[in-house]
Amino acid sequence: MTPKERATRAAEAMWSGDGASQWLGMTLVSVDEGTAVMTMTVEKHHCNGHGMCHGGITFSLADSCFAFACNSRNQATVAQNNMITYTAPAQLGDTLTATAQEVSLTGRSGIYDVRVSNQDGKTVAEMRGLSRAIKGQLFTE
Repeated sequence: MTPKERATRAAEAMWSGDGASQWLGMTLVSVDEGTAVMTMTVEKHHCNGHGMCHGGITFSLADSCFAFACNSRNQATVAQNNMITYTAPAQLGDTLTATAQEVSLTGRSGIYDVRVSNQDGKTVAEMRGLSRAIKGQLFTE
């Protein structure tokens, strides 16, 4: 099995049980070993009292994208720590794209950077995610 095939099968297994990402309106665009891309359109129920996308929604998109990237090797992996910096507001109607990229993988610990940008390519947030592999796989190899 190629790394891309493994990542795709792992993502399919994860997506089938990922009610949160689906409920929030996210779409998994692509996945490969150590990388993932997800999108989401900001709808009214994603907006806060200022009329812009709630930071928790932006964080959820980044976190979900991070999860697909760090589980791409079919090793069950969870978040150990995440930090996000918001650089610009996302607005109602924006299409947000999260792109996760593995920075380092040493033993059971990984580091991932996730950029969230809008449809114009403007960065709205940057997240650094630290992962930890746990027991289990997403599918049997």
